[in-house]
Amino acid sequence: MTSKESSSGKSFSSKSIGWKHSVPTRYVLFLFLVLLFYISLASDLLPERYNIQIGTHSEKEITAPMQIPNNKATLKAQEQEAERVQPIYSILPIRNENLVVSLLERIDRLNQDDQVSREDKVAIYRQEIPQRSQDFILNYVNASRSAGKYTDKLLNELVKVTNQQAYRIPEETFIKMPRLSSEDIMKMKPVAREIVSRLTGDQIVEAQTARAKVAELVSTSSLDQRTAREVVQELSRLAITANKFYDEDLTKEARVQARENTQTVYIKQGDVLVAKGEMITSELYNLLDDSGLLKNKVNYWPQVGLFMLCCLLSFGLLMFIRQSNPNKFKYNNAQLLMLALIFVITIGSMYVAGVLQSNERPYIGYLAPVAIGAMLVTLLLDMSLAFFCAMIFGVLASVILNVHQGQIFDFKFGFFALVVSYVGIFTIHKASQRSTLLKGGIMVCLFGSLAVFMMTLINTGGWNQMQMLYAIGFAFAGGLLTAILVIGLMPFFEVTFGILSALKLVELSNPNHPLLRKLLTETPGTYHHSVMVGNLSEAAAEAIGADGLLCRVGSYYHDIGKTKRPSYFIENQNNMENPHDSIDPKLSKSIIIAHARDGVEMQKEYKLPKPIRDIAEQHHGTTFLHFFYHKALRQAEELGKEPDFTEEDFRYPGPKAQSKESAVVGIADSVEAAVRSLRKPTVEQIESMIEKIIKSRLDDHQFNECDLTMKELDIVGKTLQESVMGIFHSRIEYPEEIKKPASSVASS
Repeated sequence: MTSKESSSGKSFSSKSIGWKHSVPTRYVLFLFLVLLFYISLASDLLPERYNIQIGTHSEKEITAPMQIPNNKATLKAQEQEAERVQPIYSILPIRNENLVVSLLERIDRLNQDDQVSREDKVAIYRQEIPQRSQDFILNYVNASRSAGKYTDKLLNELVKVTNQQAYRIPEETFIKMPRLSSEDIMKMKPVAREIVSRLTGDQIVEAQTARAKVAELVSTSSLDQRTAREVVQELSRLAITANKFYDEDLTKEARVQARENTQTVYIKQGDVLVAKGEMITSELYNLLDDSGLLKNKVNYWPQVGLFMLCCLLSFGLLMFIRQSNPNKFKYNNAQLLMLALIFVITIGSMYVAGVLQSNERPYIGYLAPVAIGAMLVTLLLDMSLAFFCAMIFGVLASVILNVHQGQIFDFKFGFFALVVSYVGIFTIHKASQRSTLLKGGIMVCLFGSLAVFMMTLINTGGWNQMQMLYAIGFAFAGGLLTAILVIGLMPFFEVTFGILSALKLVELSNPNHPLLRKLLTETPGTYHHSVMVGNLSEAAAEAIGADGLLCRVGSYYHDIGKTKRPSYFIENQNNMENPHDSIDPKLSKSIIIAHARDGVEMQKEYKLPKPIRDIAEQHHGTTFLHFFYHKALRQAEELGKEPDFTEEDFRYPGPKAQSKESAVVGIADSVEAAVRSLRKPTVEQIESMIEKIIKSRLDDHQFNECDLTMKELDIVGKTLQESVMGIFHSRIEYPEEIKKPASSVASS
């Protein structure tokens, strides 16, 4: 690359580096989106806070911004549930029948001892029998404690109750005990065991109740001796104790469980917490404090959570745009600013519908033209970006249009926003006429209404028939409003941001455009050439994924500058002498290269978009005018003078192609002119010529400033070959056609 080319390229690059390509500006725009999301969602997700003091009167009515737990009412309900829990008793298998048997065995052994007098035996029984009863209980308690079967509190309760309910044997019973023989005691054992076992087999809380049944059982027993019956009766009463005891631990646990199972009492969203003019008591103050509605005790966690949500939405959008082109951002800052403005308009339309909403009329939210954002992004930027933005609009709609209590998101409005946005994208992504936008609006109406009807049927506890009809009607009206707004806003965005949408391109391709009429009437040869270049460049651009429609329309205007001096261009020199034959080559060079600059000026005058002007300015790049350079050299040699010019003086001023579209139009322009110059082109000639043109431009570094790859250049060359053969089919001589005349001459 020469120094002049390098300086030219640098000068153009310096022009393009401004706020539109500034990285800090780009991140400022994304920060703006974060703030936009935060402001949009704050009023719905963050409650208003009040500066209130105890003992003052409230200046306004304070309602619950969301479903709030009522701690006082919940605590009261928990205590009521705990009080409803009855004391819990545990049954302990004491095996009291073993005690009465052991007592009878002790009496038998002592009665058989003749060394002990009757009076001493009575004294021993008076002291030992109650003690044995106490020791029996204590031994059971100690064994159970060692085994870890029961809690200490329960075992202590057993000792306490048995001591309180201890039975005292009458004095006369102790006197009768020494009279019993071994035979008597042998008969008494099974009877006493049966009675105690039978009565303690039931649950006993109060031992006296069970003891009252002993006399009846003894009287119906097999014992016939009066003394034996009396002793069995008293010993059985002594052995019977309570076996069902109050379990404090289980009772407390049950009451704790009852408190935990008690449902939280809530103050519903919209319920009045403090009426206007009401005195602020300590109870009301604590309620507002617990609800986070006081300014003196700010809870920053909701703000942090909302800010993180907004950052997530904006960061996701940033990453999506970055990944759409791994090497660099696909969009410049002007387009990102337009994207931010689309978000502002869409969110604003949601808020207008939200203001009209109420708890009684939530269906008005379907009037919001939520699909407007996705449709504008599709038309002005990119279809894949529109899908991602549609998801964000769905999240925003589910919050902004939500009127339900205790919910952050309303699924119905979020789903509705996704449906209408996706329908709008699919309907208009290939729009080439304004009427297509109206058709897209009709489709949004139909599918939006269908989505509302479907959700109403699924929600069995939803609206009545009249509300459903209202909802469907508002959804239909919202679709029409969407179409109207999109049609109205499209020209604003196209003019303000210089966006060249497909709709605008189709309008510019209309032959009735003043510049195209001028081209057709004043330079018909150039007009025909431009149409041919448009056909060739569109096919080549679409083959490599570039904007084919932009190439076609740009080709129509790329040589508009030739209308200034039409006779100096060969395609317009029908039946006339070439004026270049009689003028200096340097002047010819100036006239030829001026058409690019003149074309840009004319397009500016008619306010054509910049991408169209760029094609006109860049389609020749800095290519070399070989013919006039060598003509000037020959004239200098004939005059015997040293040339006072260089090759650089016979180059177009540029800039070089900055986009794939400009490069493709430049190649197609050269190919069409070259093929047109051939009287009877052959397939081999066309293939060779196209390869030569592309290689010449490649060697001349004309593609250094655009992102065309070698693979794409190869695809462009093959596509142009196919297109040229299709356009000039009748003029091209194929190998078979050439061989036939040759063979006929030889035979003759």
